[in-house]
Amino acid sequence: MANGFRRSVWQLIGIVFGTAAGVAMVVLIGSGLIALRFAPDELARNLLVIVGSFVVLGFVLLPLVFGVDDDMDPRRFALVGFPQRRLSAGLLLAALVSVPSVVILVLSVLTVVTWSRSVFTVILAAVSALIAVATCVLAARVTTALASLLLATRRSRELTGVIGTLVLVLLAPAIILLSSVDWTRDGLGVLGDAADVVSWTPFGAVWSIPGDAAMGNVGAALLKLVIAAVTAALLWLAWDRLVAHMLVTPEREQAVRTYGGMGWFDVLPGRPASVIAARSMAYWARDPRYLVSIVIIPIVPIIMILPFLVIGVPIQTLALLPLPVMAIFLGWSLHNDLAFDSTAIWLHVVSGVKGAADRVGRMFPVLLIGVPLIVIGSMISIQFYGDWAALPSMIGVSTALFLGGVGLSSYISARLPYPAALPGDSPFQQPQSSGTFGGLSQAVGLAGSLLVAAPALAFAWFGITGDPGWHLPALIAGVGAGVVALVFGVWSGGRVFDRRGPEIMEFALSH
Repeated sequence: MANGFRRSVWQLIGIVFGTAAGVAMVVLIGSGLIALRFAPDELARNLLVIVGSFVVLGFVLLPLVFGVDDDMDPRRFALVGFPQRRLSAGLLLAALVSVPSVVILVLSVLTVVTWSRSVFTVILAAVSALIAVATCVLAARVTTALASLLLATRRSRELTGVIGTLVLVLLAPAIILLSSVDWTRDGLGVLGDAADVVSWTPFGAVWSIPGDAAMGNVGAALLKLVIAAVTAALLWLAWDRLVAHMLVTPEREQAVRTYGGMGWFDVLPGRPASVIAARSMAYWARDPRYLVSIVIIPIVPIIMILPFLVIGVPIQTLALLPLPVMAIFLGWSLHNDLAFDSTAIWLHVVSGVKGAADRVGRMFPVLLIGVPLIVIGSMISIQFYGDWAALPSMIGVSTALFLGGVGLSSYISARLPYPAALPGDSPFQQPQSSGTFGGLSQAVGLAGSLLVAAPALAFAWFGITGDPGWHLPALIAGVGAGVVALVFGVWSGGRVFDRRGPEIMEFALSH
């Protein structure tokens, strides 16, 4: 840890900021723990259970999601000759020499102050504090070891990054639901119900023990003490076995995969647009930058629907929302597709590929996803809506949003590209550059898609709120406007691509 202060200036600044954040957390939360000494028993117990559960969960998940460069990896001691059990215990003690471990150690000790209400609760709080520290440190060591074993390859790390993003996105609905609670009236009841459930889990049991005893539930407190002790013991066994396994297991290397045939290149004909389509299919299937888009698109409607559910909008009406939202974002996902190629775009420019062929080839994967999505999704949406007369409107609106987005993206990606994560980089890395059109191209893509679908949206509204005879015009207007936007976008985007070949190459080389 001391050697960390001898590294580069930026690493030193990071250590200093991390230490300062840990000190601030100890001061802030520690003051709250001391103040809880004078709070009612039930309130103090509920708050400690909820907050403590998130702390344990953080020690479990953060090494898996973000990965940790473990300076004390057991495999580094394979040639030293330490007995395996002694090495397991020594590495566990060494794990206490870190900012997170010191923070959780100090805060756990301060919970003894919170429960200094009787000799019995003080004893239970001290025992619980020791078990809590052991649980957190062991959980971090176990998940760090698993991450180093299972997430050694770049692709597996990128997959965990995608999963982590999905988890963070799914937290938004939970936050929205919590914000809908009237905390002045129902807050204590909601907090108590949640704490009662979590206190019987391995995450919350250790924090509930002294609180249950203070409230007179001694039997429950002792039972949860058993749960907490068993959890720590199981984590120790897992850590001990992992150390034994890692001492005789070399670091995992990227496996070299062999493929039979050329995949989509064998399926599609050997024409420029078809070859570009085959390459795009390979990108969408393997490149994490595209996979993130596929994962996020179905989540966006969920986040949008929950606020409407909270304010009382009927679920029948909300059934009409998810498919159009997914359609517009799926079409919009191509708006910066050219930038994802980076310097590989030179091959398209120097080989004389027509811009229209480039535009058509790039939209092939999205059309392959979007057309079945609109057909099947429309039927599912109308099934929940309950009025099959609105099916033409659903298809028309979704088609206009989707094809309009694809058409506009075909033009925008050639005319207004902006820096994107480079091939092989993390999909969550967004380069910053002055003089680019990121915000403009994104806004134009989304606003333009809505403009293309405006007639279909108006006719669909008339059909839903008044005469069902408007549903068929909505279908005709939506499909017609979408096809026109698609054809015009391919034509205009192709002309821009042909005309701006040198500028496109300059952009690729400078970003």
